[in-house]
Amino acid sequence: MRELWRLWRLFRPYREWILFGFLAALITLLANVTLMAVSGWFIASMAVAGAAGMSMNYFTPAAMIRASAMARTGGRYVERLVTHEATFRLLSSLRVWFYGHLEPLAPARLQQFHSGDLLSRIRSDIDALDNLYIRILVPLLVACASLALFFGFLLLYDTALALAGLSFLLAAGVLVPLWTQHRGAEPGSRMVETDSELRAAAVDGIQGLPELLVYNAADAHAERLHRLSQELTADQDRMSRYTGISQGAVGLSANLALWTLLWLGIPLVQSGRILPPDLAMLALFTLASFEAVAPLPRAFQQLGATITAARRLFAIVDTRPAVDEPRELSPQPSRLDLELRAVRFTYPGGTRPALDRIDLSLPQGKRLAVVGATGSGKSTLLNLLLKFWQPDAGEILLGGYGLGAFRGEDLRRRIAVVSQHTHLFNAAIRENLLLASPEASAGALEQACEIAQIHDFVSALPDGYDTWVGETGVRLSGGQARRIAIARALLKDTPILLLDEPTEGLDAPTERALMAALDRLMEGRTVLLITHRPVGLERMDEILVLDRGRILEQGDHHSLFGSEYYPRLLGLAGQ
Repeated sequence: MRELWRLWRLFRPYREWILFGFLAALITLLANVTLMAVSGWFIASMAVAGAAGMSMNYFTPAAMIRASAMARTGGRYVERLVTHEATFRLLSSLRVWFYGHLEPLAPARLQQFHSGDLLSRIRSDIDALDNLYIRILVPLLVACASLALFFGFLLLYDTALALAGLSFLLAAGVLVPLWTQHRGAEPGSRMVETDSELRAAAVDGIQGLPELLVYNAADAHAERLHRLSQELTADQDRMSRYTGISQGAVGLSANLALWTLLWLGIPLVQSGRILPPDLAMLALFTLASFEAVAPLPRAFQQLGATITAARRLFAIVDTRPAVDEPRELSPQPSRLDLELRAVRFTYPGGTRPALDRIDLSLPQGKRLAVVGATGSGKSTLLNLLLKFWQPDAGEILLGGYGLGAFRGEDLRRRIAVVSQHTHLFNAAIRENLLLASPEASAGALEQACEIAQIHDFVSALPDGYDTWVGETGVRLSGGQARRIAIARALLKDTPILLLDEPTEGLDAPTERALMAALDRLMEGRTVLLITHRPVGLERMDEILVLDRGRILEQGDHHSLFGSEYYPRLLGLAGQ
């Protein structure tokens, strides 16, 4: 139940809404019970008065009936309005709260989670939390308050009637919900997990459909989706049966309460302690009072799913970021020299260091290239410089200050990156470019695209820069998407430029033209180029050759050309 307490603390800004919703629901319930009870008394009294030939004041009970009907209708509307408005506000706030905790975890800590699973947490799991407010909290508060009022009202007539009515109300409002909670905890929790797994499998299947078709694995994946769907349907069917049983149990309790009240009340009428119209009123009052506990069994049946959803959210929220952010303001160095001193880093669960005692110096305005085979630590170096991870040992300095002294946003504001893994959003080309500089003019966009060797292609499209690229840029080739990503980085006018395989996927003429354009762009900037291709390396001031996380060779292009490893790595041996 610790998760429920933590959720209640998150509800704090909306407690006024919760109180208002509770009062509206309570007033609606009392109005409905009053309507039923007074109607029963009024009809019985009119019958008795007519049989006895007596007159009676029917204005007061008629007014009470009309007032109760109006209060029930208005209260129901206000209850729905308030509780749903509170729920929508709460869910919106929870999504922002959850996303705010996701940001510090990216990308390092989020690598262990599937994108479909994260989607389930931020959508389905948060949506499941509306059970806590609308279906558990408000009905529970209303039931507790109304049961005390109902018991007190019956106590005015007879203690036995009050105890009998309370017993059946407690049976329907406590025992039945506890039974449904016990029976529904496991399937409810399993439904949340299965739904998340089904969503992740569906996302995988859609994104990897071409590969599934090529390797004739589509049928196997469809069978997996079918199996997960059957498991989810089976648990839903089980929960529906529990709902039916619980509703029947509440109805049975209500009818038993009615017959018990009549059994105890008829002798009281015969003895003159209760008038006949009062017995009719108490009978309908008893039936109507079970509306207070009727929602509880289904609410507690869903409690297992609610707790599981909350636990999945808090599992993300409680994950510690890979990098701690400083509380103080970031320093403002006068120069932006980069320096690594004996940096060592091993990925969690790794058997050997991705970088091992790396020393390098990159003065402001200089160009450094890092080359190496796959797995040599090139991308890890970029992740450390961007403060996505922090070194296990050693230190990284920027302008003489340790990288840990900079807030992540402040650090990355000084750096433009062309990543090896380009991501384009499901939007127009223009919108993808404007991510780097929202205020950039159309001329600035075109200039950046010209440098990236993509302007002619974009201009030839029917919609030009307003062309929709599709999810993850699916309507573009890999090389086109890479050049748009390069143009996006160029729009971010920063003193430091990190290029991670910028010419990957390009043909030789385009590669040479792009590197020539980047050469003009790199003037006066600090550049770190990661590549395994020889084009442009002669323009670098220094080249580091990495192998298994260590610096194997170091020098400029001409000095390394005669070494043993460097020409062979780039395919230049014998030239």
